Amino acid sequence: MTVTGPAELLATWEAGLAERGAARALLLHRAARPDAAPNALASAPLGERAADLFALRRALFGDRMEITLSCTVPGCDAALECELDAGELAAARPRPPEDGLRVDEGEWTVRFRLPTPADLAAVAAARAPDGTTARRLLAARCALAARRAGRPATVEEVAALPDPVLKRFAAAAEDADPGAELTLEIACPECGAATPAELDIAAYLWTELDAWARDLLLDVHLLASAYGWSEPEILALSPLRRRYYLELCADA
Repeated sequence: MTVTGPAELLATWEAGLAERGAARALLLHRAARPDAAPNALASAPLGERAADLFALRRALFGDRMEITLSCTVPGCDAALECELDAGELAAARPRPPEDGLRVDEGEWTVRFRLPTPADLAAVAAARAPDGTTARRLLAARCALAARRAGRPATVEEVAALPDPVLKRFAAAAEDADPGAELTLEIACPECGAATPAELDIAAYLWTELDAWARDLLLDVHLLASAYGWSEPEILALSPLRRRYYLELCADA
């Protein structure tokens, strides 16, 4: 992966300050794949986006990722820690069949494609009243072709797919795109219970990018004050040279 330069990363960070959730994740995905077509990122499978963000994280901050949380067992609250390898997670790419995901359940035969960020955004915008309705909306968006009792299903029928079909679709999507959701099971060193935790790589990466950007802007401020250099001139310095100049400022 070609690492985006510091000026471009700062622009991504600045734009992301006013965004949340899906919009911020899209900004990070653009930073990971700056040459991608405008609509390509929104229509990529969720696991592909996750892999791209893990690859960006690896390029910016290295392979080692530390995860910390608290035990969820009442009365325990012990600190839990684990480490992940961003390089390994970046290699977990979707493996969808060429003709889509086929689900045969009862009188139904449906071919689905993998869910994308655009699908999740559309379902969220619809403000589904409960989880089942949201899953049904998502499945209807991802359905490529559907037959019921041997005949083509109507749009209304596809919009009301039964629960067994929804469950089969979810299982098939998980098998084909295991990186779409990363759920960890961390054993508590105190009580021994396993605490599940879902890792949102976009949120994790944003936290790191935010800290990096604020540190870099402080560096710019200090070097501009000491030498009168402009921000572009300071950002053009390598991190090593920038750190050396900062040490000289501290020793002065």
